[in-house]
Amino acid sequence: MDPTDHPPAAAPADAAIYFAADAYTTSGRAKLMGRHAAGEGFLRALARDGTAPIDCYSANRREAAGLASLAKAWGSARPVRWIPHGQLAGLRPAGALFYPGPNLGDLAWQRRRLDPAAYSLTGVTHTTASHGATDAIADLLTAPLEPWDALVCTSRAVVDSVRRLWAAEGEWLRERLGAGRVPEPLLAEIPLGADCAALAPDAALRAHWRRQLEVGPDEVVFLFLGRLSFHAKANPLPMFLALEHAARESGKPVRLVMAGWFANEFIERAFREGAERFCPSVRLQVVDGRQDEIRNRVWQAADVFVSLADNIQETFGLTPVEAMAAGLPCVVSDWDGYRGTVRDGEDGFRIPTRMPPAGLGADLAARHADGVADYDRYIGEASLFVAVDVEATQAACLRLAADADLRRRLGESARRRALEVFDWGRVLARYRELWRELADRRRAAPPAGAPRLPPRRADPYWLFAGYATGTMAGDLRLRLAPGGGPEALARLADSPLVNFGRDLLPTSVELGAVLEVLAGRPGAALADCLAPFPEARRPLVLRGIAWLHKVGLVAVVPA
Repeated sequence: MDPTDHPPAAAPADAAIYFAADAYTTSGRAKLMGRHAAGEGFLRALARDGTAPIDCYSANRREAAGLASLAKAWGSARPVRWIPHGQLAGLRPAGALFYPGPNLGDLAWQRRRLDPAAYSLTGVTHTTASHGATDAIADLLTAPLEPWDALVCTSRAVVDSVRRLWAAEGEWLRERLGAGRVPEPLLAEIPLGADCAALAPDAALRAHWRRQLEVGPDEVVFLFLGRLSFHAKANPLPMFLALEHAARESGKPVRLVMAGWFANEFIERAFREGAERFCPSVRLQVVDGRQDEIRNRVWQAADVFVSLADNIQETFGLTPVEAMAAGLPCVVSDWDGYRGTVRDGEDGFRIPTRMPPAGLGADLAARHADGVADYDRYIGEASLFVAVDVEATQAACLRLAADADLRRRLGESARRRALEVFDWGRVLARYRELWRELADRRRAAPPAGAPRLPPRRADPYWLFAGYATGTMAGDLRLRLAPGGGPEALARLADSPLVNFGRDLLPTSVELGAVLEVLAGRPGAALADCLAPFPEARRPLVLRGIAWLHKVGLVAVVPA
């Protein structure tokens, strides 16, 4: 299933995919992030659902071949069509381009070289706390986005933070530039999803994995899956204290399985020593969650999922949705996207969180902006003052440790909710609905203006026009320079001094034709040199004439 060049074709049902393997793969990563798992899940669902070709907008054919290989490995029969970067017209049939991040500004400027209404742009948020993310989102206010473009936010919490950022940025634009109108791009709230079929509870797999982990028949297994980082993901202290309370008060043997990965030995030592100190009655087991088999199957061994995220780099939280798909009751913090997934008392328990009021973090932002604290330290410092209610966590964990029937009922409810709302098929349908809406908006739009370059990425011969004595234009007349025949042209074609941009020049035949005109008509005007060529080729040939003048084959006749 090799990728093919993009032919003119009817529009497929899906947006073209801006593909770079880093955004869509999880296997073999030493540093696995939520965006990798989310990107892989989204693309796998899209590849499996449908028969139309997948349009792949990528830097090279190798990347497109990588997408074709992934699709085949996922059991997809959809072929992959390659649209090389820069060939914007190839995106017209698709009607939309999906980018796996919020950075739509440059893509919008690129589109203006063709036609603002040629296709729609959709991006998606992941973390919104880094300078790169906040800059990309803020820049959308001044980028040439259109009403038929959209930024997908994965949770209501992200919608809120994006609107806050835009409000502050818009206020600055009005204050600084007197802007009378600061249009905000369209925001669409679409969650991440889970492969509910692959995560379905399975009695045989449960028995197998509990044997693998040597879980006793009466042990209650609480599972955390994800990066093990107290400063950049979730501080484990409330979890440790709650599980110790559950073990002591219920009299049940409680085990905590942490399926994750540590960034370094310092963090690993802090976790292990913390567990030994704060939950000595709980049996701790750490397994490598970067391994595909563990990450995809360890759910089967668990009785309860727990994740008490307290970090601003979190935006949605994919693992609670996967836990729900696996039929597990969840104990999660009432934080960002977790709030829109787990229903308190129905699918598990959401634990209240509290943070300081606005104004008490200005110094943290300044430390990061000034380079005193890097991003990793900044998010850690911000999370230091986010409280997860320990007593509420203890009560929730005790109830679930002590009551198998409650675990079953909440787990069944969680599974139903995952199937109804968060299965990737459901999520993909919402993307397709969005793409149809954007297409309707685009078709209803008035005719667009002429193509143009972004001012900051202008034509160098316009931006630096004042540098040269003059231009190769107007009534300029030319003649052959001494020795400026075909033989000299052939010799120059071999010199790296002037042939490094060969792909940007007219063909050798076209350059030779210009020399023939001048050989027959010394002092011919530029228009005479261009007359033999089709209208569409004349701009390129004119640039080629400048090159012939550069290399000494053509001379300018003094006025």
